[in-house]
Amino acid sequence: MKNIVLFLCQLGLICLIYAASQWFVNLVHLPIPGSVFGMILLFLLLLSGVLKVSYIEKATSFLNKHLAFFFIPFAVGLMNYGQLIRTSGVQLLVMIVGSTVIGLIVTSGLTQVLTGKAGAKRGQSDNR
Repeated sequence: MKNIVLFLCQLGLICLIYAASQWFVNLVHLPIPGSVFGMILLFLLLLSGVLKVSYIEKATSFLNKHLAFFFIPFAVGLMNYGQLIRTSGVQLLVMIVGSTVIGLIVTSGLTQVLTGKAGAKRGQSDNR
């Protein structure tokens, strides 16, 4: 029973952060979705130490474990766009694959640059 209450409290905290981010985005008229702002807010809360990972760990592990279920509405919604996919499916596929490849290349390049700089700084401090 204690685990269920803890899980529900953690899930409520995540929902509260989401609701607060939606409210703030609507209040300030930010040009980003409230859910994206909520993820940024959650990241900043975790980074600053205001929110500890243990406060949301059970709920987030449950949500991650069942993540595939969240894609079912999206997949069913695609059925409404069958004609668009038939006529422009190849272009959409090229754009999706292309943007994924570009994102991977940029991410890997940036990671190599940053780890190279970190390694160079460590090498300089080791020589002293």
